[in-house]
Amino acid sequence: MTERNFYEAVAHRRTNYALGRNIPVTEEKIIDTVEKVTREVPSAFNMQSGRVIVTLGKYHDKVWDIVMETLRKIVPADKFAPTEAKVKGFAAAYGTLLYFEETDTVKKLQGQFPGYAANFPVWASQGNGMLQFALWTALTDLGLGVNIQHYNPLIDQAVKAAFEVPDSWTLVAQMPFEEPTADPKPIEKLDVKERVWVRK
Repeated sequence: MTERNFYEAVAHRRTNYALGRNIPVTEEKIIDTVEKVTREVPSAFNMQSGRVIVTLGKYHDKVWDIVMETLRKIVPADKFAPTEAKVKGFAAAYGTLLYFEETDTVKKLQGQFPGYAANFPVWASQGNGMLQFALWTALTDLGLGVNIQHYNPLIDQAVKAAFEVPDSWTLVAQMPFEEPTADPKPIEKLDVKERVWVRK
């Protein structure tokens, strides 16, 4: 594992679809990293509404079995082969992080601060995005390959049933992580001057 400063870690974080199961760190290290990062990621009004389930082994397999069978019911059989190949690629990963939003916390704050009621779901979503980005960066920095998927809400009820998830948790994203077996392909970046304006 290469030690990087913060900027280098952010720049190194990429979407990686080249998956394998010979991970360069222990499961304990991954779980410890997820717990530490989740604890420290900020949220508006300190609502801490983001939730994460770390799925490993048969539980990771179950996530992608659910995705496969759910899509099989809605994608025409004669067009299913590309979908099947894609899902099998995610299933080939070592594990998956399931991201949720705990909605009771959001609703409680909406009641406490009615003047900001419309903002709390937005702020919660922003907080979950920060959590996803932070964990994606941290896992990549451990030497893992990572990507993020969004098969919700199609799989929500099946996932809740399989993992005994509380009703107040809403599925937000699925993040497979694995041994990176190839480097991510280059991506085109806009000129940063188009995105960052300075006025002084």
